[in-house]
Amino acid sequence: MTDQPLTIGSWPQAILHMDADAFFAACEQAIHPELRGKPVITGKERGIVAAASYEAKARGITRAMGLVDAKKICPDIIAMPSDYETYSLFSVRMFEILRRFSPDVEEYSIDEAFVDLTGLRRKFHSSYGRIAEQIQATVHRELGITVSIGVSLSKVLAKAGSKYNKPHGLTVIPGRDIHRYLDRLPVEKVWGIGPNTSAFMNKLGIRTALAFARKDKQFVKKHFTRPHQEIWCELNGISVYPVTAESKSTYQSISKTKTFTPPSTDREFVFAQLSKNLENACIKARRYGLAAKKLILFLRKKDFRSIGVELKLSRATSYPAELFDSLRKGFDQIYESTIPYRLTGVVLGGLEPESRVQFTLFDDPARIEKIEKLYHSVDELSARFGKHTVQHASSLPAKLQMQHDGDRGDTAMRKNSLFRGENRRQRLGMPMLHVNV
Repeated sequence: MTDQPLTIGSWPQAILHMDADAFFAACEQAIHPELRGKPVITGKERGIVAAASYEAKARGITRAMGLVDAKKICPDIIAMPSDYETYSLFSVRMFEILRRFSPDVEEYSIDEAFVDLTGLRRKFHSSYGRIAEQIQATVHRELGITVSIGVSLSKVLAKAGSKYNKPHGLTVIPGRDIHRYLDRLPVEKVWGIGPNTSAFMNKLGIRTALAFARKDKQFVKKHFTRPHQEIWCELNGISVYPVTAESKSTYQSISKTKTFTPPSTDREFVFAQLSKNLENACIKARRYGLAAKKLILFLRKKDFRSIGVELKLSRATSYPAELFDSLRKGFDQIYESTIPYRLTGVVLGGLEPESRVQFTLFDDPARIEKIEKLYHSVDELSARFGKHTVQHASSLPAKLQMQHDGDRGDTAMRKNSLFRGENRRQRLGMPMLHVNV
């Protein structure tokens, strides 16, 4: 392995990685055909570029660029408010397409997935490359967006393949050709290798993925920790990371943030945003049967500097009513009335299963039982009539006042349209079908 190119000739395992091309912007172009071929960005409500179409990228637009700077570079740019509900529906539909081909689909992010294709050639009477072509064509036909796909013997190699020829690329890396692709791949571009590790590798004379893969096992063990030893195996076509089909159900922490424009000095409005963050974080924690041992809250100022505070709780909980006193005390510690704020955030940390929470000597079991029943009813009402059908009064100012004023306050199309069976409070979690005309 040290002196010869990597030559794994067969397919002991076939892993596919799919990466949607400029996903958020592509979704906008799919539902607004008149935008196809034009420079489109999302993130108008935040004043920064959240995502950019390839036409916008070709004009020099980059992610996180300020909207003012983007318009200077590309005066005809089309800025859209982010429509995350629609993007989520596209994502659900995209993953549903993948599951038609294989039951082993790992939803890596909203626009990325790994698929285990091992053993499916006989079922589809096709090569792994041909199966990938069918997936790519189906997504494009049904959703009107393009995806790039890589297929190889491991996750790391498959991900390298999907990045190799974007957009709308398909790269199959069989074992006998691994060395050809790794020779052109800078080590800092390998999935899982960060800037510090790549800098260390450069000091060792390792500048390409192939140079790393060709190092012998003892060298790798001597100089690198286990995660990078595993990446070395994956680059050599030895699958270490399995495709995990189960959806995520455990969390170390849960965070919720909210940006609003223009920045506000209204104390009750800013606290209302923080209160709503807390409600949303607790809703997610209860959904997964988790309770938090600590509460972190933070505010971001107009100049993008942040200030926060961490609060330890006497007993783990996921009920806002038990946390509002702590939230208010923490808010009073960091809030300054003369400073405009543009973002609030809450993090529930130290999560543990709710079933393991123990009462302390100072707890009132009867009161806690009442709170549990109250939020059980709240969650039932939300399931029937929509999220925040019932909410705390402290969050009300966030609901009554627009999150974004002026031209940034444009409402995303999905929020102005209803599917059959929906109302303003309750939306259907259904896949979105897109038909090309």
